[in-house]
Amino acid sequence: MHRRKVGIIGAGAVGATAAYSLSMMGTCNEIILFDIAEGVAKGKAIDIAQSTHYAPNSTIITAAESPADVEGCDIVVITAGVPRKGDMTREDLLMINAKIMKSVVEDVMKYSPDAVIICVSNPLDVMTYAITRITGWERNRIIGMAGALDGARMAYQIYNKLGFGAGQIGTLVMGDHGQNMIPLPQKVQVGDVPVNELLSREEMEEIIERTRTGGAEIVKYLGTSGYYAPGRAIAHMVEALLNDSQIVVSSSVLLQGEYGYSDVTAGVPVVLGKNGIEKIIELELDEETRAKFKISIEGITSGIDILKANHFFE
Repeated sequence: MHRRKVGIIGAGAVGATAAYSLSMMGTCNEIILFDIAEGVAKGKAIDIAQSTHYAPNSTIITAAESPADVEGCDIVVITAGVPRKGDMTREDLLMINAKIMKSVVEDVMKYSPDAVIICVSNPLDVMTYAITRITGWERNRIIGMAGALDGARMAYQIYNKLGFGAGQIGTLVMGDHGQNMIPLPQKVQVGDVPVNELLSREEMEEIIERTRTGGAEIVKYLGTSGYYAPGRAIAHMVEALLNDSQIVVSSSVLLQGEYGYSDVTAGVPVVLGKNGIEKIIELELDEETRAKFKISIEGITSGIDILKANHFFE
């Protein structure tokens, strides 16, 4: 990858934090921010660019005046979309964000036709599906960022319970990015020790619940959703793609028969490298996890069905 150029569409708190995190690590040569709110991308680009004076490697940070300026990117991160407001139904929100997504993605296809797209917009799995359908690209180039964040949230909860092993906690989360996410405690280790040797089933259930409501807990204190952890999770994935790291991280991807499902996007463990998703890992799921995964898939499919019922892909 030549210039290692990353476009970030949506320069709100999450997009800007991803840009800041990437620039602090010196992962890419160039980051370009775009936002429809006038001045936001420009102001943040200047601020982040000034912060890179003390970073290990210099990164060029600029703001795009129009979508056409987000061109020639190796990776495009999409965080654009509106949050749910008071009287909005799920269907309203879904259609509004899908329409935003459509215009954004058409620009990406035009100006960065070889990019890998990382979707961060909610509802995450449905939006990842929409991008896959809109582009018609190979599924390995469209990745939904959820598991990297939910996994980090789970590791935080495990560390809080144990009081040791920070930075050594492996985590795996499947399913949708929402109420039906499925943390897989049976696959979790702290260092080389299986977590079930360290925590009881009851303690693990509590950790799973706290992981699931991890975003809501932050909203309770801040009045807005978190952005440092999501921003860092995005940067972690971008780094894996640019460095061809071949790391395993749970991500939302279009299933084509894996786990017995097709024509639906859901979070599953994948290998990330220079081509995007290099491999989808199929785990042996026990009966209980299979049943939970089915509920998760049904939730995502109901969102996809709303788009289809509204003739979104026609």
